[in-house]
Amino acid sequence: MQKKSFFFPALLLGALLLTAAGCNIPQMSGSPEDSEKESISEGEPLTQTSFKLDTIVTVSLYDSRNQELLSDCIGLCDQYEKIFSRTDEDSELYQLNHRLLPLKEGTTNTYQVSEPLAELLSLALSYSRDTDGAFDAAIAPLTSLWDFTSENPRVPAAADIQNAVEKCSCEGVSIDGRLITLSSPDTAFDLGAIAKGYIADQMKEYLLSHGVKSAVINLGGNILCIGEKAADTPFKIGIQKPFADRSETIAVMEIADKSVVSSGVYERYFEQDGKLYHHILDSKTGYPCDNGLISVTIISDRSVDGDALSTSCFALGLEKGREYLESLGSVQGVFITEDYEIHYTEGFHDVIRVSDEQDK
Repeated sequence: MQKKSFFFPALLLGALLLTAAGCNIPQMSGSPEDSEKESISEGEPLTQTSFKLDTIVTVSLYDSRNQELLSDCIGLCDQYEKIFSRTDEDSELYQLNHRLLPLKEGTTNTYQVSEPLAELLSLALSYSRDTDGAFDAAIAPLTSLWDFTSENPRVPAAADIQNAVEKCSCEGVSIDGRLITLSSPDTAFDLGAIAKGYIADQMKEYLLSHGVKSAVINLGGNILCIGEKAADTPFKIGIQKPFADRSETIAVMEIADKSVVSSGVYERYFEQDGKLYHHILDSKTGYPCDNGLISVTIISDRSVDGDALSTSCFALGLEKGREYLESLGSVQGVFITEDYEIHYTEGFHDVIRVSDEQDK
């Protein structure tokens, strides 16, 4: 049976993607665009690019020439996809959603899952509850209806959307260690709006444990910088201008040891009857979010938080989203509205410098 990735339909919002994906992709100057590429030229970073997680994954090491380390780091993507994929029938999440995992003895709705799945589901549920469902971990009944990758995508039937919306709920879900209890037979999770961030963080930890202090991990636009490019020289990360060529940026930031994750309307969309439908879905209405935003970018310490927050804040809209981010205190955000005006969180420029050119 053909394997499918979970990383597409996910940028749900109301969930978010991720899904998983289609994001407003931050651009890193010089990132390879081909499916397989290695760079080992003297003075250049050691770079490898592969097609993983249904996207282009690039890792660049600036202080190591260890090719095996680089390959093993990228190989982590395959391991985690076997856990978090919503569509791969062999994945642990698929088996949980379809109640194919063994039940805990003496129960009818409690399952034991792996530590990574329990950890990510716990975090996803926490964001779902903190945002009152703007981030919806249990949006799989809805995202499974919308297909933005088909040759002729169409808006699902209104009755099907309404039926799916009624099933999108984390009500009654509890996690105790590695045990998860599902009170409703309809509950199904889609982690595409948070999983790439989690995987990027695990890749970072792997590199750090092997002595790497300067690197960039790029999971199809989820960019995680380890340290600086060189002493006192931050990386320059550009935010792609919505609906423009991928090389055209609307802002360029100097980033050191931070994650940059964006969610936007223009990477995955189709038009029907003159109306644009994008992949960032609102689980309360069942349709794409429509609040005047076209992209949200989050700068955070952990990529998993940036992933979840870019989705959450997009669904919340400019005012509520910015207010939510500012209440957290440890993250910064960039909101772009339909008029292409850029809105920063309070104090953004105190901690992040915005420059006018990318790395040469």
